[in-house]
Amino acid sequence: MEQLIHTIVGYLWSDTLVYLALGVGIYFTFITRGVQFRYFREMFRVIREKKEDNSGISPRQALFMALAGRIGVGNIAGVALAVGMGGPGAVFWMIMMGFLAGALAFSESTMAQLYKFKEGDQYYGGVQYYIDRGLKLKPFAAITSVILIIAYTVMMPGIQMNTIATTFKATFHVPQFLSGIVVTLGIGLIIWGGVKSIARAAEKIVPTMSGLYVLSTVILLVSHYDQIPSTFALIVNSAFGMDAVFGAIIGHAVNWGVRRAVFASAAGAGESTFASAAAMTSHPVKQGLIQAFSIFFETALILTSSGLMILITGMYNVTPPGSTVPLVEHVPGVAAGAEWTSLALQTVFHEGGAWLIALAILVFAFTTLMTYYYIAETAIAYFDRENKYPIFKTIAKIASLTALFMGSISAAETMWALGDITFALMAYVNLVALVLLSKPLIKVLKDYDRQRKAGKDPVFDPREVGIKNATYWEEFADQKKASLVTPPIEKLVSLKKQ
Repeated sequence: MEQLIHTIVGYLWSDTLVYLALGVGIYFTFITRGVQFRYFREMFRVIREKKEDNSGISPRQALFMALAGRIGVGNIAGVALAVGMGGPGAVFWMIMMGFLAGALAFSESTMAQLYKFKEGDQYYGGVQYYIDRGLKLKPFAAITSVILIIAYTVMMPGIQMNTIATTFKATFHVPQFLSGIVVTLGIGLIIWGGVKSIARAAEKIVPTMSGLYVLSTVILLVSHYDQIPSTFALIVNSAFGMDAVFGAIIGHAVNWGVRRAVFASAAGAGESTFASAAAMTSHPVKQGLIQAFSIFFETALILTSSGLMILITGMYNVTPPGSTVPLVEHVPGVAAGAEWTSLALQTVFHEGGAWLIALAILVFAFTTLMTYYYIAETAIAYFDRENKYPIFKTIAKIASLTALFMGSISAAETMWALGDITFALMAYVNLVALVLLSKPLIKVLKDYDRQRKAGKDPVFDPREVGIKNATYWEEFADQKKASLVTPPIEKLVSLKKQ
Protein backbone atom coordinates (compact mmCIF):
# COMPACT_ATOMS: atom_id res chain seq x y z
CA MET A 1 0.00 0.00 0.00
CA GLU A 2 2.79 2.42 0.91
CA GLN A 3 4.51 1.74 -2.41
CA LEU A 4 1.25 2.48 -4.26
CA ILE A 5 0.80 5.74 -2.35
CA HIS A 6 4.33 6.91 -3.21
CA THR A 7 3.84 5.92 -6.86
CA ILE A 8 0.68 8.06 -7.03
CA VAL A 9 2.58 10.97 -5.46
CA GLY A 10 5.27 10.62 -8.14
CA TYR A 11 2.73 10.89 -10.95
CA LEU A 12 0.75 13.77 -9.43
CA TRP A 13 3.80 15.82 -8.39
CA SER A 14 5.51 15.59 -11.74
CA ASP A 15 7.04 18.63 -13.43
CA THR A 16 3.60 19.25 -14.95
CA LEU A 17 2.10 20.43 -11.67
CA VAL A 18 5.21 22.36 -10.66
CA TYR A 19 5.29 24.38 -13.86
CA LEU A 20 1.49 24.70 -13.91
CA ALA A 21 1.63 26.39 -10.49
CA LEU A 22 4.47 28.66 -11.63
CA GLY A 23 2.76 29.47 -14.92
CA VAL A 24 -0.64 30.25 -13.40
CA GLY A 25 1.02 32.39 -10.72
CA ILE A 26 2.77 34.42 -13.43
CA TYR A 27 -0.46 34.61 -15.46
CA PHE A 28 -2.52 36.08 -12.60
CA THR A 29 0.27 38.44 -11.60
CA PHE A 30 0.21 39.74 -15.19
CA ILE A 31 -3.57 40.06 -15.75
CA THR A 32 -4.14 41.68 -12.33
CA ARG A 33 -1.24 44.06 -12.99
CA GLY A 34 0.62 42.81 -9.95
CA VAL A 35 -2.28 43.32 -7.56
CA GLN A 36 -0.30 41.73 -4.71
CA PHE A 37 2.29 44.52 -5.04
CA ARG A 38 0.35 47.62 -6.17
CA TYR A 39 -2.29 47.27 -3.46
CA PHE A 40 0.12 46.40 -0.63
CA ARG A 41 -0.77 49.50 1.43
CA GLU A 42 -4.47 48.93 0.75
CA MET A 43 -4.19 45.52 2.40
CA PHE A 44 -3.54 47.12 5.79
CA ARG A 45 -6.58 49.37 5.41
CA VAL A 46 -9.02 46.54 4.71
CA ILE A 47 -7.59 44.31 7.46
CA ARG A 48 -8.61 46.96 10.02
CA GLU A 49 -12.23 47.11 8.84
CA LYS A 50 -14.94 45.88 11.18
CA LYS A 51 -18.04 43.86 10.45
CA GLU A 52 -21.27 45.74 9.83
CA ASP A 53 -23.42 43.13 11.60
CA ASN A 54 -23.18 39.87 13.55
CA SER A 55 -23.10 37.67 10.45
CA GLY A 56 -20.03 35.68 9.49
CA ILE A 57 -16.58 36.56 10.79
CA SER A 58 -14.55 39.77 10.56
CA PRO A 59 -11.88 40.36 7.87
CA ARG A 60 -9.22 40.18 10.61
CA GLN A 61 -10.57 36.84 11.85
CA ALA A 62 -10.64 35.52 8.27
CA LEU A 63 -6.98 36.54 7.91
CA PHE A 64 -5.88 34.67 11.02
CA MET A 65 -8.13 31.73 10.26
CA ALA A 66 -6.47 31.42 6.84
CA LEU A 67 -3.03 31.88 8.41
CA ALA A 68 -3.94 29.12 10.86
CA GLY A 69 -4.32 26.87 7.82
CA ARG A 70 -1.25 28.19 6.00
CA ILE A 71 1.18 28.22 8.91
CA GLY A 72 1.56 24.56 9.75
CA VAL A 73 4.29 21.96 9.85
CA GLY A 74 5.00 22.66 6.17
CA ASN A 75 6.67 25.90 7.27
CA ILE A 76 9.07 24.07 9.57
CA ALA A 77 9.40 20.42 8.62
CA GLY A 78 8.44 21.04 4.98
CA VAL A 79 11.20 23.61 4.45
CA ALA A 80 13.74 21.15 5.81
CA LEU A 81 12.45 18.50 3.40
CA ALA A 82 12.80 20.90 0.45
CA VAL A 83 16.42 21.72 1.38
CA GLY A 84 17.17 18.03 1.92
CA MET A 85 15.89 17.10 -1.55
CA GLY A 86 16.69 20.20 -3.61
CA GLY A 87 19.56 21.88 -1.79
CA PRO A 88 19.80 25.49 -0.57
CA GLY A 89 18.46 26.77 -3.91
CA ALA A 90 15.04 25.37 -3.01
CA VAL A 91 14.64 28.22 -0.50
CA PHE A 92 14.98 30.78 -3.32
CA TRP A 93 12.28 29.06 -5.39
CA MET A 94 10.02 28.82 -2.35
CA ILE A 95 10.29 32.59 -1.90
CA MET A 96 9.71 33.27 -5.62
CA MET A 97 6.67 31.00 -5.62
CA GLY A 98 5.49 32.88 -2.54
CA PHE A 99 5.49 36.20 -4.43
CA LEU A 100 3.54 34.62 -7.30
CA ALA A 101 1.27 32.84 -4.84
CA GLY A 102 0.06 36.26 -3.66
CA ALA A 103 -1.77 36.63 -6.98
CA LEU A 104 -3.16 33.10 -6.68
CA ALA A 105 -4.42 33.72 -3.14
CA PHE A 106 -5.99 36.99 -4.24
CA SER A 107 -7.75 35.36 -7.20
CA GLU A 108 -9.14 32.31 -5.42
CA SER A 109 -10.27 34.27 -2.36
CA THR A 110 -11.98 36.94 -4.48
CA MET A 111 -13.84 34.22 -6.39
CA ALA A 112 -14.82 32.54 -3.11
CA GLN A 113 -16.34 35.82 -1.92
CA LEU A 114 -18.04 36.45 -5.27
CA TYR A 115 -19.94 33.16 -5.36
CA LYS A 116 -20.59 32.62 -1.64
CA PHE A 117 -24.02 32.20 -0.04
CA LYS A 118 -25.50 32.93 3.37
CA GLU A 119 -27.28 30.41 5.56
CA GLY A 120 -28.51 31.75 8.90
CA ASP A 121 -25.77 33.99 10.26
CA GLN A 122 -22.96 32.11 8.48
CA TYR A 123 -21.40 32.47 5.04
CA TYR A 124 -20.26 29.51 2.97
CA GLY A 125 -18.16 29.38 -0.16
CA GLY A 126 -15.02 27.92 -1.67
CA VAL A 127 -13.65 26.05 -4.66
CA GLN A 128 -16.71 23.86 -5.30
CA TYR A 129 -19.05 26.85 -5.11
CA TYR A 130 -17.27 28.92 -7.76
CA ILE A 131 -16.98 25.83 -9.95
CA ASP A 132 -20.75 25.41 -9.60
CA ARG A 133 -21.90 29.02 -9.87
CA GLY A 134 -19.10 30.53 -11.90
CA LEU A 135 -18.39 27.72 -14.36
CA LYS A 136 -21.85 26.08 -14.11
CA LEU A 137 -20.30 22.63 -13.72
CA LYS A 138 -22.40 21.10 -10.95
CA PRO A 139 -21.21 17.48 -11.36
CA PHE A 140 -17.57 18.62 -11.22
CA ALA A 141 -18.34 20.76 -8.17
CA ALA A 142 -19.95 17.77 -6.46
CA ILE A 143 -16.89 15.60 -7.15
CA THR A 144 -14.68 18.37 -5.76
CA SER A 145 -16.77 18.47 -2.59
CA VAL A 146 -16.41 14.73 -2.11
CA ILE A 147 -12.63 15.02 -2.53
CA LEU A 148 -12.57 17.82 0.04
CA ILE A 149 -14.62 15.86 2.58
CA ILE A 150 -12.35 12.82 2.29
CA ALA A 151 -9.18 14.90 2.22
CA TYR A 152 -9.86 17.10 5.24
CA THR A 153 -11.44 14.48 7.46
CA VAL A 154 -9.17 11.51 6.70
CA MET A 155 -6.04 12.34 4.69
CA MET A 156 -4.78 15.76 5.82
CA PRO A 157 -5.02 15.76 9.65
CA GLY A 158 -2.46 12.97 9.99
CA ILE A 159 0.46 15.12 8.79
CA GLN A 160 0.03 17.75 11.45
CA MET A 161 -0.69 15.22 14.21
CA ASN A 162 2.21 12.96 13.25
CA THR A 163 4.65 15.87 13.40
CA ILE A 164 3.37 16.93 16.83
CA ALA A 165 3.65 13.37 18.16
CA THR A 166 7.13 12.65 16.78
CA THR A 167 8.46 16.05 17.90
CA PHE A 168 7.22 15.61 21.47
CA LYS A 169 8.56 12.07 21.56
CA ALA A 170 12.01 13.23 20.43
CA THR A 171 12.09 16.30 22.69
CA PHE A 172 10.24 15.26 25.83
CA HIS A 173 10.02 11.44 25.44
CA VAL A 174 6.22 11.65 25.42
CA PRO A 175 4.63 8.50 23.92
CA GLN A 176 3.11 9.30 20.54
CA PHE A 177 -0.29 7.87 21.43
CA LEU A 178 -0.47 10.15 24.47
CA SER A 179 0.15 13.25 22.31
CA GLY A 180 -2.54 11.94 20.01
CA ILE A 181 -5.09 11.68 22.81
CA VAL A 182 -4.42 15.16 24.22
CA VAL A 183 -4.45 16.98 20.87
CA THR A 184 -7.51 15.08 19.64
CA LEU A 185 -9.46 16.09 22.74
CA GLY A 186 -8.37 19.74 22.34
CA ILE A 187 -9.38 19.88 18.68
CA GLY A 188 -12.67 18.18 19.50
CA LEU A 189 -13.60 20.87 22.00
CA ILE A 190 -12.94 23.64 19.44
CA ILE A 191 -14.59 22.14 16.34
CA TRP A 192 -17.76 21.40 18.29
CA GLY A 193 -17.92 25.14 18.95
CA GLY A 194 -18.37 26.00 15.26
CA VAL A 195 -16.65 28.38 12.83
CA LYS A 196 -16.78 31.40 15.15
CA SER A 197 -15.06 29.39 17.86
CA ILE A 198 -12.34 28.42 15.38
CA ALA A 199 -11.96 32.03 14.23
CA ARG A 200 -11.67 33.38 17.78
CA ALA A 201 -9.04 30.79 18.70
CA ALA A 202 -6.99 31.48 15.55
CA GLU A 203 -7.15 35.24 16.11
CA LYS A 204 -5.51 34.85 19.52
CA ILE A 205 -3.03 32.03 18.89
CA VAL A 206 -1.55 32.72 15.44
CA PRO A 207 -0.06 36.23 15.89
CA THR A 208 1.44 35.37 19.28
CA MET A 209 3.28 32.24 18.16
CA SER A 210 4.29 33.74 14.81
CA GLY A 211 5.82 36.75 16.55
CA LEU A 212 7.77 34.52 18.95
CA TYR A 213 9.05 32.36 16.07
CA VAL A 214 10.19 35.36 14.01
CA LEU A 215 11.84 36.97 17.06
CA SER A 216 13.81 33.76 17.62
CA THR A 217 14.96 33.88 14.00
CA VAL A 218 16.12 37.48 14.34
CA ILE A 219 18.14 36.62 17.44
CA LEU A 220 19.70 33.63 15.67
CA LEU A 221 20.58 35.70 12.58
CA VAL A 222 22.13 38.44 14.70
CA SER A 223 24.26 35.85 16.49
CA HIS A 224 25.44 34.53 13.10
CA TYR A 225 25.53 37.94 11.34
CA ASP A 226 28.92 37.30 9.76
CA GLN A 227 27.51 34.32 7.82
CA ILE A 228 24.46 36.11 6.39
CA PRO A 229 26.10 37.30 3.11
CA SER A 230 27.59 33.89 2.33
CA THR A 231 24.27 32.15 3.12
CA PHE A 232 22.33 34.37 0.71
CA ALA A 233 25.03 33.81 -1.94
CA LEU A 234 24.71 30.05 -1.44
CA ILE A 235 20.93 30.22 -1.87
CA VAL A 236 21.07 32.30 -5.08
CA ASN A 237 23.96 30.40 -6.66
CA SER A 238 22.32 27.05 -5.91
CA ALA A 239 19.00 28.25 -7.32
CA PHE A 240 20.58 29.03 -10.72
CA GLY A 241 23.02 26.15 -10.96
CA MET A 242 26.11 28.27 -10.28
CA ASP A 243 27.24 26.50 -7.12
CA ALA A 244 29.99 23.91 -7.49
CA VAL A 245 28.29 21.41 -5.19
CA PHE A 246 24.59 21.98 -5.90
CA GLY A 247 24.71 23.19 -9.52
CA ALA A 248 23.78 19.79 -10.93
CA ILE A 249 20.50 19.56 -8.98
CA ILE A 250 18.90 22.83 -10.11
CA GLY A 251 15.88 20.87 -11.39
CA HIS A 252 15.31 19.40 -7.94
CA ALA A 253 15.73 22.85 -6.39
CA VAL A 254 12.92 24.25 -8.55
CA ASN A 255 10.69 21.19 -8.13
CA TRP A 256 11.00 20.91 -4.36
CA GLY A 257 10.99 24.65 -3.80
CA VAL A 258 7.71 25.12 -5.67
CA ARG A 259 6.27 21.89 -4.30
CA ARG A 260 6.83 22.77 -0.66
CA ALA A 261 5.81 26.41 -1.22
CA VAL A 262 2.47 25.27 -2.61
CA PHE A 263 2.06 22.86 0.30
CA ALA A 264 3.14 25.40 2.93
CA SER A 265 1.02 28.31 1.73
CA ALA A 266 -1.80 26.24 0.15
CA ALA A 267 -2.24 29.09 -2.37
CA GLY A 268 -3.48 27.62 -5.63
CA ALA A 269 -4.89 24.56 -3.87
CA GLY A 270 -7.91 26.55 -2.67
CA GLU A 271 -7.51 25.88 1.03
CA SER A 272 -7.95 29.52 2.08
CA THR A 273 -11.11 30.00 0.00
CA PHE A 274 -13.36 28.61 2.72
CA ALA A 275 -12.21 31.03 5.42
CA SER A 276 -12.31 33.85 2.86
CA ALA A 277 -15.94 33.18 2.01
CA ALA A 278 -16.88 33.16 5.71
CA ALA A 279 -15.92 36.83 6.13
CA MET A 280 -18.33 39.76 6.14
CA THR A 281 -17.10 42.47 3.77
CA SER A 282 -18.50 45.06 1.33
CA HIS A 283 -16.54 43.97 -1.76
CA PRO A 284 -15.03 40.59 -2.83
CA VAL A 285 -11.67 42.19 -3.65
CA LYS A 286 -11.17 43.22 -0.03
CA GLN A 287 -10.95 39.62 1.10
CA GLY A 288 -8.72 38.82 -1.87
CA LEU A 289 -6.28 41.51 -0.73
CA ILE A 290 -6.32 40.20 2.84
CA GLN A 291 -5.42 36.72 1.65
CA ALA A 292 -2.68 38.05 -0.62
CA PHE A 293 -1.23 39.70 2.48
CA SER A 294 -1.38 36.39 4.35
CA ILE A 295 0.96 34.92 1.72
CA PHE A 296 3.51 37.68 2.29
CA PHE A 297 3.24 37.08 6.03
CA GLU A 298 3.58 33.32 5.73
CA THR A 299 6.35 33.33 3.09
CA ALA A 300 8.42 36.37 4.03
CA LEU A 301 8.37 35.73 7.75
CA ILE A 302 7.70 32.10 8.70
CA LEU A 303 8.85 30.05 5.72
CA THR A 304 11.94 32.17 5.01
CA SER A 305 12.82 32.19 8.72
CA SER A 306 12.91 28.40 8.79
CA GLY A 307 15.06 28.18 5.67
CA LEU A 308 17.58 30.75 6.87
CA MET A 309 17.90 29.16 10.32
CA ILE A 310 18.73 25.77 8.82
CA LEU A 311 21.21 27.05 6.25
CA ILE A 312 23.05 29.68 8.28
CA THR A 313 23.80 27.17 11.04
CA GLY A 314 24.62 24.35 8.61
CA MET A 315 22.10 22.00 10.18
CA TYR A 316 21.13 20.12 7.03
CA ASN A 317 21.99 17.30 4.64
CA VAL A 318 21.27 17.15 0.91
CA THR A 319 20.43 13.84 -0.77
CA PRO A 320 18.66 14.37 -4.13
CA PRO A 321 15.85 11.97 -5.11
CA GLY A 322 17.23 8.80 -6.66
CA SER A 323 20.61 9.17 -4.98
CA THR A 324 21.90 7.09 -2.08
CA VAL A 325 24.99 9.20 -1.47
CA PRO A 326 24.51 12.66 0.14
CA LEU A 327 25.98 15.67 -1.66
CA VAL A 328 26.61 17.17 1.76
CA GLU A 329 26.05 15.69 5.21
CA HIS A 330 26.35 18.20 8.03
CA VAL A 331 24.10 16.34 10.49
CA PRO A 332 24.72 12.59 9.89
CA GLY A 333 21.85 10.31 10.74
CA VAL A 334 19.30 13.10 11.23
CA ALA A 335 16.45 12.90 8.71
CA ALA A 336 15.03 16.02 7.09
CA GLY A 337 12.34 17.55 9.25
CA ALA A 338 11.63 19.73 12.24
CA GLU A 339 14.70 18.37 14.06
CA TRP A 340 16.97 20.38 11.71
CA THR A 341 15.25 23.59 12.76
CA SER A 342 15.47 22.48 16.37
CA LEU A 343 19.23 21.88 16.06
CA ALA A 344 19.64 25.29 14.43
CA LEU A 345 17.90 27.06 17.31
CA GLN A 346 19.91 25.06 19.83
CA THR A 347 23.09 26.76 18.57
CA VAL A 348 21.78 29.91 20.28
CA PHE A 349 19.15 28.85 22.80
CA HIS A 350 20.63 25.44 23.71
CA GLU A 351 17.90 23.17 25.16
CA GLY A 352 15.47 26.08 24.96
CA GLY A 353 15.69 25.81 21.15
CA ALA A 354 14.24 22.30 21.24
CA TRP A 355 11.46 23.49 23.54
CA LEU A 356 10.70 26.43 21.26
CA ILE A 357 10.41 24.25 18.14
CA ALA A 358 8.24 21.76 19.98
CA LEU A 359 5.94 24.61 21.05
CA ALA A 360 5.89 26.09 17.52
CA ILE A 361 5.06 22.68 16.01
CA LEU A 362 2.27 22.18 18.55
CA VAL A 363 0.73 25.63 18.02
CA PHE A 364 1.10 25.84 14.23
CA ALA A 365 -0.13 22.29 13.69
CA PHE A 366 -2.98 22.73 16.19
CA THR A 367 -4.27 25.88 14.50
CA THR A 368 -4.02 24.20 11.10
CA LEU A 369 -6.06 21.28 12.36
CA MET A 370 -8.77 23.69 13.53
CA THR A 371 -9.28 24.94 9.99
CA TYR A 372 -9.22 21.47 8.42
CA TYR A 373 -12.52 20.47 9.97
CA TYR A 374 -14.13 23.75 8.93
CA ILE A 375 -13.15 23.02 5.31
CA ALA A 376 -14.73 19.56 5.54
CA GLU A 377 -17.90 21.06 7.04
CA THR A 378 -18.12 23.62 4.23
CA ALA A 379 -17.85 20.79 1.70
CA ILE A 380 -20.68 18.95 3.47
CA ALA A 381 -22.78 22.14 3.33
CA TYR A 382 -22.60 21.95 -0.48
CA PHE A 383 -24.86 18.87 -0.32
CA ASP A 384 -26.87 19.93 2.75
CA ARG A 385 -27.11 23.71 2.51
CA GLU A 386 -29.95 24.11 5.03
CA ASN A 387 -28.39 21.66 7.52
CA LYS A 388 -31.39 19.33 7.40
CA TYR A 389 -29.17 16.34 8.18
CA PRO A 390 -26.80 17.38 11.00
CA ILE A 391 -25.82 13.73 11.41
CA PHE A 392 -23.45 14.17 8.44
CA LYS A 393 -21.46 16.83 10.28
CA THR A 394 -21.38 14.68 13.40
CA ILE A 395 -20.02 11.75 11.40
CA ALA A 396 -17.41 14.07 9.86
CA LYS A 397 -16.33 15.26 13.31
CA ILE A 398 -15.92 11.69 14.54
CA ALA A 399 -14.05 10.62 11.38
CA SER A 400 -11.78 13.65 11.57
CA LEU A 401 -10.88 13.06 15.22
CA THR A 402 -10.31 9.34 14.58
CA ALA A 403 -7.99 10.08 11.66
CA LEU A 404 -6.26 12.67 13.81
CA PHE A 405 -5.44 10.16 16.52
CA MET A 406 -4.34 7.52 13.98
CA GLY A 407 -1.91 10.05 12.52
CA SER A 408 -0.07 10.15 15.85
CA ILE A 409 0.88 6.47 15.61
CA SER A 410 1.38 6.10 11.83
CA ALA A 411 4.54 6.35 9.72
CA ALA A 412 5.57 9.93 8.90
CA GLU A 413 6.38 9.10 5.26
CA THR A 414 2.88 7.75 4.68
CA MET A 415 1.25 10.81 6.27
CA TRP A 416 3.25 13.24 4.12
CA ALA A 417 2.52 11.20 0.98
CA LEU A 418 -1.24 11.28 1.67
CA GLY A 419 -1.01 15.04 2.15
CA ASP A 420 0.86 15.46 -1.11
CA ILE A 421 -1.84 13.49 -2.96
CA THR A 422 -4.55 15.73 -1.53
CA PHE A 423 -2.77 18.96 -2.39
CA ALA A 424 -1.92 17.82 -5.89
CA LEU A 425 -5.52 16.85 -6.68
CA MET A 426 -6.87 20.13 -5.32
CA ALA A 427 -4.19 22.17 -7.08
CA TYR A 428 -4.97 20.68 -10.50
CA VAL A 429 -8.70 21.28 -10.01
CA ASN A 430 -8.39 24.76 -8.56
CA LEU A 431 -5.72 26.16 -10.88
CA VAL A 432 -7.66 25.15 -13.99
CA ALA A 433 -10.91 26.52 -12.54
CA LEU A 434 -9.27 29.86 -11.70
CA VAL A 435 -7.90 30.30 -15.22
CA LEU A 436 -11.39 29.64 -16.62
CA LEU A 437 -12.79 32.28 -14.24
CA SER A 438 -10.34 34.99 -15.34
CA LYS A 439 -13.03 37.19 -16.92
CA PRO A 440 -15.26 37.62 -13.84
CA LEU A 441 -12.15 38.09 -11.70
CA ILE A 442 -10.93 40.99 -13.83
CA LYS A 443 -14.43 42.54 -13.88
CA VAL A 444 -14.56 42.50 -10.08
CA LEU A 445 -11.03 43.92 -9.77
CA LYS A 446 -11.71 46.72 -12.28
CA ASP A 447 -14.85 47.63 -10.34
CA TYR A 448 -12.77 47.95 -7.18
CA ASP A 449 -10.09 49.98 -8.99
CA ARG A 450 -12.76 52.35 -10.34
CA GLN A 451 -14.36 52.95 -6.95
CA ARG A 452 -11.05 53.46 -5.17
CA LYS A 453 -9.92 55.99 -7.79
CA ALA A 454 -13.18 57.85 -7.17
CA GLY A 455 -12.28 58.00 -3.46
CA LYS A 456 -15.04 55.61 -2.39
CA ASP A 457 -15.07 52.71 0.00
CA PRO A 458 -16.00 50.06 -2.59
CA VAL A 459 -19.40 48.38 -2.38
CA PHE A 460 -20.08 45.59 -4.87
CA ASP A 461 -23.09 45.07 -7.11
CA PRO A 462 -22.51 42.24 -9.65
CA ARG A 463 -25.22 43.57 -11.98
CA GLU A 464 -23.17 46.72 -12.61
CA VAL A 465 -20.30 44.68 -14.08
CA GLY A 466 -22.39 42.02 -15.82
CA ILE A 467 -21.74 39.06 -13.51
CA LYS A 468 -24.49 36.48 -12.99
CA ASN A 469 -25.15 33.89 -10.26
CA ALA A 470 -23.66 36.09 -7.53
CA THR A 471 -27.02 36.12 -5.74
CA TYR A 472 -25.70 37.05 -2.31
CA TRP A 473 -24.12 40.22 -3.67
CA GLU A 474 -27.28 41.21 -5.52
CA GLU A 475 -29.20 41.05 -2.23
CA PHE A 476 -26.37 42.85 -0.42
CA ALA A 477 -26.38 45.71 -2.95
CA ASP A 478 -30.17 46.04 -2.73
CA GLN A 479 -29.98 46.25 1.08
CA LYS A 480 -27.27 48.90 0.86
CA LYS A 481 -29.32 51.00 -1.52
CA ALA A 482 -32.42 50.59 0.66
CA SER A 483 -30.51 51.71 3.76
CA LEU A 484 -29.54 54.93 1.96
CA VAL A 485 -33.20 55.66 1.22
CA THR A 486 -34.73 54.45 4.49
CA PRO A 487 -32.84 55.43 7.67
CA PRO A 488 -32.17 52.67 10.22
CA ILE A 489 -34.83 52.34 12.93
CA GLU A 490 -32.45 53.74 15.55
CA LYS A 491 -32.20 57.01 13.62
CA LEU A 492 -35.97 57.20 13.18
CA VAL A 493 -36.49 56.80 16.92
CA SER A 494 -33.89 59.46 17.64
CA LEU A 495 -35.51 61.90 15.19
CA LYS A 496 -38.94 61.25 16.68
CA LYS A 497 -37.71 62.06 20.20
CA GLN A 498 -36.24 65.30 18.91
